[in-house]
Amino acid sequence: MRSILFIALHTILVGTIAHAQSQSVKADEKTTGILKKFRSDYSKMLMDDRPELLQSYYTDTVRLMPPFQITIIGKDKASLYQKGFLTRFTVHDITRNEIEILDLGAQIMETGTFTMRLTIKSRGKEQLLKGKYLNLWQETKNGELLLLTEAWNYDEYYGEIHDLLRFDEVPGVHTAFRPNVPVNSNISFELAALNRLLDVTVTQHDWKTWSLYYSDDAMLMASYYPICKGKKAVDEYIHTHVKELPIFEGLDIRNDRIDNLGVYVIEYASHIASWKNEGNTGVGTGKNIRIWRRGEDHTLRLFRSISMYD
Repeated sequence: MRSILFIALHTILVGTIAHAQSQSVKADEKTTGILKKFRSDYSKMLMDDRPELLQSYYTDTVRLMPPFQITIIGKDKASLYQKGFLTRFTVHDITRNEIEILDLGAQIMETGTFTMRLTIKSRGKEQLLKGKYLNLWQETKNGELLLLTEAWNYDEYYGEIHDLLRFDEVPGVHTAFRPNVPVNSNISFELAALNRLLDVTVTQHDWKTWSLYYSDDAMLMASYYPICKGKKAVDEYIHTHVKELPIFEGLDIRNDRIDNLGVYVIEYASHIASWKNEGNTGVGTGKNIRIWRRGEDHTLRLFRSISMYD
């Protein structure tokens, strides 16, 4: 009788803890203040041409994941990217608005939107860009909050300016060509299995299976499209998106880093796609940050996701 009672109480307790852990926790006031200051300094950096303003916020191995650009790793290279951007463009105005700042345990996540008005210096042409971002911050042993990863993309295709948003002179890393995380733990095994299924699902344009990857409160931040909030919006996007996809002759969805935070798992994913479409063929690569959350039934679902083409 006692053992039955213990098992029942244990089950209730574990379920309660799992439910409590699955709830997103808003960051505290101190953290929110630091991130607000970063947004302000980010705007000053672009408008005053001062890349040095951001250096103190970065980890030594900060990862920038811009659209149209391979991944940039390291403080010095991040500064080179910003200098290249400011050599090519004059930024007249930029607004960054947070959507949420959540405490994921060992890391802080911020999502938001931005609007930037700039001029292409070589052409004297003004352009308005709209997009969204996902930043990940890490607390050091000294209690300092440093930016670990910054990823962003645009809400629509803006045409010729996209070629100017690529800076080949800035050293970077093709993460899609890096080795996969070794399958030597429960979490790497689990994500490897999910990615192999996703290879097949996307190749077959199977939107129904694809949609099963997302939680009910998911936020999908796809390239060339506004933010999709909630399962209904995500499903509608995927249903439409698969109709636009080419025929895949090969697709390899990969990851080069996994941060297992417990309830939340952060996956740095990428893909190599061999495709054909109306007589054209090609090979493309891209990168993602995918934040998974483990539910009460212990399954992983995508909670937040942002993607960029290289």
